[in-house]
Amino acid sequence: MRPRFDSLHLLLAVLTVLAVTACASIGRPEGGPRDERPPEYVRSVPAQGERNSDRTTINIWFNENVQLEDAFNKVMVSPAQETPPRVSSNGRRVTVHLSDTLVPGATYTIDFGDAIKDLNEGNVLDGFALDFSTGDSIDSLRISGMVLAAENLEPAQGFTVGAYANTADSAIRTLRPLRVARTNQYGQFTIRGLAPGSYRVYALNDVNRDGHWDRSEDVAFTDVLLAPSVTEIAVTDTFYASDGSDSLVSRPGVQYLPNDVLLSWFNQNYKAQYIVNNERPDRRRATVILGAPTDSVPEIRIVDGVADSALVGADAALWSVPQYSAHNDSVTLWIRDTVVQAADSLRLSVRYFREDSLGLPEAVVDTLRFYYRAPRGVKKKGEVPDTVAPGFDVMQLSARGSTQEVYAPLRLTVDQPVASIDTASLRLLMQVDTLWVEKPYTLEPDSLDPVLGLCVSYPWEPGEKYRFEADSASVAGIFGEHISAKKFEFKVRSLEEYANLTFNLRDADSTARVELLNSSDKPVRSVAVDSRGRAEFRYLPAGTYYARMYFDADGDGRWSTGLLDSIPPEEVAYFTKKIELKSNWDVVEDWDIYAVPLDRQKPYAILKNRPKLKRGEKDPRDIQDENGDEDDFMNPMRGSSSGNRNNNNSMNNIGNLRGGFRQNNTR
Repeated sequence: MRPRFDSLHLLLAVLTVLAVTACASIGRPEGGPRDERPPEYVRSVPAQGERNSDRTTINIWFNENVQLEDAFNKVMVSPAQETPPRVSSNGRRVTVHLSDTLVPGATYTIDFGDAIKDLNEGNVLDGFALDFSTGDSIDSLRISGMVLAAENLEPAQGFTVGAYANTADSAIRTLRPLRVARTNQYGQFTIRGLAPGSYRVYALNDVNRDGHWDRSEDVAFTDVLLAPSVTEIAVTDTFYASDGSDSLVSRPGVQYLPNDVLLSWFNQNYKAQYIVNNERPDRRRATVILGAPTDSVPEIRIVDGVADSALVGADAALWSVPQYSAHNDSVTLWIRDTVVQAADSLRLSVRYFREDSLGLPEAVVDTLRFYYRAPRGVKKKGEVPDTVAPGFDVMQLSARGSTQEVYAPLRLTVDQPVASIDTASLRLLMQVDTLWVEKPYTLEPDSLDPVLGLCVSYPWEPGEKYRFEADSASVAGIFGEHISAKKFEFKVRSLEEYANLTFNLRDADSTARVELLNSSDKPVRSVAVDSRGRAEFRYLPAGTYYARMYFDADGDGRWSTGLLDSIPPEEVAYFTKKIELKSNWDVVEDWDIYAVPLDRQKPYAILKNRPKLKRGEKDPRDIQDENGDEDDFMNPMRGSSSGNRNNNNSMNNIGNLRGGFRQNNTR
């Protein structure tokens, strides 16, 4: 007889199959919360703070597997090493091998900066350092601060900051620093292991890694001696209970001072002076390019190569029209003498100044050969046909654009230096209803290019149409060529197309200037601050702008760099918000240049050296740019400050925290 299965047995069988199937299935285990904690120091050999150590191989263990990022550049050892240390990681261990012989009785600091991070999530252990001593005592004083670019307040990432016990001005040029540190991604640094005493502190972008400053390298200096110290303070911690409540607990701690040193780096813009290139693109032009700007124009004379011996030794001004660049680092000779034009091989002497080994100017004379290779169709040597070079048979006159700004002159450009202008044959006309009415105007060389530029100045009526007419042969060039008849019609922008912007500045004196910047942090307009503390920008096109202020100490109308140990760079401040201007708007902004710590002033949108943020983290300045208002982090009450530009210690006393650094210079 067959066994009989009732419904109860069937149900048990199904449940058994489902249970077995469930036990055998492969599932994905749920992960816990993301690890956002950096690695933690566990132990080391030698131990932290160990004395009388003679180890040149240092091993450090952490609580998880770690990796190193750019250890060659980021890991710094004090005292400064002649040979860079070898740094490696293996699992939870980091090993440092010192190649130099240990100095007896010295405190050694291995500063890892932000080179250590965990293997899986990449959480950075920022500011970790190990200290040990080869003697009976260990030095523990510190100097902390920040390095910013003097011109644009960019955080200096990867700069070497050194403390010198030798306080002579020549120390950074001839000696290695006693103690060193490296700036992190925020430009912050801490020099550790200092003994009591006074120090000069420099920051250096040590490009060639020789431990000394070269004149072409970026540098920053303090104009006062710094004496590190330590003081006892009460540290307040917050503890949270399981029910969400919190409590404050105070404990004793220490504070290392100074912790607010601001170093503003600059470059002296030194370039070795020499002749970079010389050429003769056609018979009528010869060019000389120098390696660096110069205060004096080079002196150019003919050595040989011309048929007329009377021209030998003649200065360039006698046989050409020299066109110098803005900083005299290049010159184009427009050769007007036909005998010099005819020379296929022309030898010229160029006398210019460069610095000798002591930094003093010395005159140098180089002799250069200029070859002209005739294009096809010009066969005979020395022959100067009617059309010497293509493009010069008719003199060209052109205007820039069909829309004229109400505040600017009409700019005209010619393709060769002007010999004569018949002003009676040049007319400026304004359209009145259907008629063109002639208007008086002023014609003068363009200050931006006095050789090839002309400016037509007139008090333009906004929104009106104008026409500039030039009759044929009204303008003649130095080569005997003339322009053809020209007509340039243009319309002046209406006032409704412009916006006006006014800044009311606090703590700005008569030397202050404000630059309006575009979204690339480049100046588009500059004005002086008037006696009322106002900087007014009129007739601005609609758009997004930013602003920077500097104290024009030398009065040259532009930001000036510094000179090591003697002249600080001109002081800069940024307006913290972007400025959106719309057509036909008048905007007034109040600007307290010391209300916001210097390292937090530059808007995030134009910040180039941005820190690497954690996943999901935003820089507070980015939040401010989105909201258009200052957030709590901008509140100047985070510390006390005198707000006095001439006070060398006017910055917030906040330690090595992000932000809070204020101006630190003397003018």
